[in-house]
Amino acid sequence: MKSTNFYIKSWQKALRAEIMHLKTYGSTKYSVKNGEIISNDGTFTYYFDTNVPLRIPIGSSIRMESRSLTVNGRVLSSEGKSVIVSLEESLRNPLDDLFLLHDPWELLDQLHERLEEIKENKRKRARIKRLMNPSNEAKHPITNIKSNVHELILRSKYNPVTFVWGPPGTGKTYTLGRTAANKYFKGNRILILSQSNQAVDVLMNEISRFIDKKGRFREGDLLRYGSQTAIVSEASLTTNELIQKRYPDLAVKKVSLQEERRLIKIDLGRSFSQRDSERLLEIEGKLANILEKIRQKEIQFVKDAEIIGTTLSKAANDPAIYEKDYDLVIVDEASMAYVPQIGFASSLGQRFIVCGDFKQLPPIAAARNPFVDEWLREDIFHKAGVVNWLNDGKQLHPHLFLLKEQRRMHPDVSSFTNQYIYDSLVGDHESVKTARNSIVAAEPFASRSSVLLDSSFTGYHCLREKTSNSRFNLWHLLLSFQIIHESYIAGSRSIGYVTPYRAQAVLMESLLIDLYSTELQQSDIISATVHRFQGSERDVMLFDTVDSYPQDRPGMLLVGKDSERLINVAITRTKGKFIHICDHQFIKEKVYRNKTIRKLVDHQFKNKQEVLPHQIGSWIRNQHPNLTWIHAKKLEKTKEDIRQAKQSIILGLPSGKLLTNEWKDILNNRNTKISLTAVTEMKIDNVKIDKLIQQSVSFPFIIIDKQYLWLGIPLEGVVNVKPPFVAARLSSGVVIDYFLSEIIGN
Repeated sequence: MKSTNFYIKSWQKALRAEIMHLKTYGSTKYSVKNGEIISNDGTFTYYFDTNVPLRIPIGSSIRMESRSLTVNGRVLSSEGKSVIVSLEESLRNPLDDLFLLHDPWELLDQLHERLEEIKENKRKRARIKRLMNPSNEAKHPITNIKSNVHELILRSKYNPVTFVWGPPGTGKTYTLGRTAANKYFKGNRILILSQSNQAVDVLMNEISRFIDKKGRFREGDLLRYGSQTAIVSEASLTTNELIQKRYPDLAVKKVSLQEERRLIKIDLGRSFSQRDSERLLEIEGKLANILEKIRQKEIQFVKDAEIIGTTLSKAANDPAIYEKDYDLVIVDEASMAYVPQIGFASSLGQRFIVCGDFKQLPPIAAARNPFVDEWLREDIFHKAGVVNWLNDGKQLHPHLFLLKEQRRMHPDVSSFTNQYIYDSLVGDHESVKTARNSIVAAEPFASRSSVLLDSSFTGYHCLREKTSNSRFNLWHLLLSFQIIHESYIAGSRSIGYVTPYRAQAVLMESLLIDLYSTELQQSDIISATVHRFQGSERDVMLFDTVDSYPQDRPGMLLVGKDSERLINVAITRTKGKFIHICDHQFIKEKVYRNKTIRKLVDHQFKNKQEVLPHQIGSWIRNQHPNLTWIHAKKLEKTKEDIRQAKQSIILGLPSGKLLTNEWKDILNNRNTKISLTAVTEMKIDNVKIDKLIQQSVSFPFIIIDKQYLWLGIPLEGVVNVKPPFVAARLSSGVVIDYFLSEIIGN
């Protein structure tokens, strides 16, 4: 058994390694422009415009970098598309080609300090010890237990630490919320923590609704603490709402100064003015004074509250939280948090409930370091040893409480995760058999809840992004957009698209913004990596695995150490309809049967959930104006696009493929003012080419005026394609620009 000091020292080593990595490599980088110096009295104050809105807290440490210069400083003002910074040194003119770099390492630094303080506190060290070395015997009664809530109340009463295993849809918010309310009714002081603001908001709302339903809500007893909350309630849960209600003059002054600041920044964005910049700094000073007065009121709110909800980061850097002691601390989504964060949280309370799902994605860290690997890339359930019992003997640790019934997914979706991820320890509540019927009944794939859309033998479309090596697949992108469009036309307004690869997720996000801007405002459609989507859910979920030929093996995200967790998260975001876009042939040929992605594909085929490539005409019912699907041998529309070309045609042709005479005639008969660029390894005979880029491509394409992209033609250039021969025509400038930058660097 390791000592508490061993854990604390190991955690601090991990945090220091991560902090150093973030300081050196890991900053978020923002391009700045139109720089102007405001003052140089000891420090150097600069104003900049930015390309994207910034929300960097005032006082945050930043770096300004150019090709030849790095200067440290702090943020004086940051809101909207402008920023004012105070720097230690002068920036050389001209003030262009500059980047502002900011990262959250300061939050980790605060956590490191809290751990240092715990070394001198015997009581807090004892609390960490019981977390990391849970006993092999539980003390709570095990008879006459009426419900999950009742059992968790008993466990947290008789045991110092309770680990709650909450698979997706098993009611952890309901169970935690009612447990917290029960403790509140008995006069306990409770701290609610989580990694994300969203999770804190959800749990605090649940607690508030239940207490209000019981007629026992008292304003100020429940407090959602922190500036990033999205809660808007009639119950005055947040500090902002309490300030507005109890100290309206302060609230009005704050809003007035913020509005004046906003207007001045608009003026500065139009043209720089020394007077406006000085006035902006003056407003920032007045606003800081008002915010400090509000801060003192907020500290009093925290002292008076009985249930406080905030983030783990806020708890570690705000003395109003960490200097207090609590009867019960509850951490939700603990499997996403760093182990040192959970250790710190456990030191704050007499009783501790840690809830999460160690079958979902673990925390993310950047540094390559053995201490980081051990303590920042694994979850508390594994590091405290409670998972070992399950792995060794398929039984639960005495202090591991499993929520066993899921109420989110349709049974056709949950059947895979229940059996292959949760080893049949989790089952379906009776209600899910019918609760999702309306979602399942809708197109596309009406009356089917789980679908594998097979992209086998449709071409070699999976490429790697030059800068990041992340993978993207244009054919999958277009298939997925078509599914989103069919779902939207059929009435769905809750649609999620997830993929392991950031490049593909960003590309889909760009395509949606380009083609679906109106629909995005009227619905809840999101594109994200699986990592980013953890904790969310949608009626219809698309999981795009992306991987296909010409790649010689799947990426580690799909088959590596944490691939089971990633695939689990991708599936379990679904409420009604799960659509898996996948190259079945590639997975079958390249992946061993014991890998989770192979198990999923085999499971879907075994249960006849596949939709094969030749069935594409049966489910595409609604052609989008900017995306057309057509038989690759029907060239009338392509000929029309080429005839109407105004500037350029770009042809991509894989090595060893030849154009037919028909295609040569089509290209040669173009307007003489239209330039033709060929991207291929060998010269194309008998075609008037203006520019040859001798470069290998894996699939044929035609781009016209950088406005239209044709995939699947010329048909004679396709590789690994079987009938029916399908072509797609996309009109999207953002996708075409991205594709060209990856193919030819333009």
